[in-house]
Amino acid sequence: MKIAAIQMTSGPDVPANLAQAEALLAEAAQRGARLAALPENFSFMGLKDADKRAVAETDGEGPVQAFLGECARRLKLWIVAGTTPLRSGADGRVAAASLVYDADGARVARYDKIHLFDVDLPGRAESYRESANVAPGREPALLDTPVGRLGLSVCYDVRFPELYRQLSGAGAQLLSVPSAFTAPTGRAHWETLLRARAIENLCYVIAPAQSGIHPSGRETYGDSMIVDYWGRVLQRVPRGRGCAVAEVDLTRQSAVREGFPALTHRVLGGGVSR
Repeated sequence: MKIAAIQMTSGPDVPANLAQAEALLAEAAQRGARLAALPENFSFMGLKDADKRAVAETDGEGPVQAFLGECARRLKLWIVAGTTPLRSGADGRVAAASLVYDADGARVARYDKIHLFDVDLPGRAESYRESANVAPGREPALLDTPVGRLGLSVCYDVRFPELYRQLSGAGAQLLSVPSAFTAPTGRAHWETLLRARAIENLCYVIAPAQSGIHPSGRETYGDSMIVDYWGRVLQRVPRGRGCAVAEVDLTRQSAVREGFPALTHRVLGGGVSR
């Protein structure tokens, strides 16, 4: 079974972003992928972070969600749709929602990004306050797919291993990490974090990313990759737009988990005594 991680350079033009996504999803399907994952903000990256409020859709309806269902159905492809903004609550903030569609075009899961990127980058004049326009999610999400049991996450979540421990403890065999990593943090930490999450959970990791200079002037790191349960990078797209495709072998993963049973050896769980 094959999976695909799609790399994009999204901007403020939603139809143009969807056309870019459609071409890459079609490539993934043509190359034999059963499941393809789009990056964070695949449908919209505005000139200002607040712009996402204006394009947010109501849960269950809207052009982006219609596009995803139709594309999944036509391509016979499971799609992990990075994030797209959905309306969330009375204060005008949106949810950074990662939606999953099956090969019949039905939506089968939604995960709202839990950890929000409120950060001043060390040594740089770059500051981010994602929570100003995005409401945090509260619940992890896990679902069965044709390529295995998939745990959902988004970008900054990757720095919080306890989320992935919950997912692997509930049976996750694959972890999705759609992202729009900044260039400085990407150079420093992106591959290391992805491989760590794969190794410590003996899970495949599929990590589609935004790449390049966006119309807002922001630069994202790229380097979309698929990592196996032993921490090996199977395929990657270092820069630009593209599609990384790799095989998933659940039988081999299961054998390794049985022979190297680190997941069953975990003993810490409660708080620290004072």
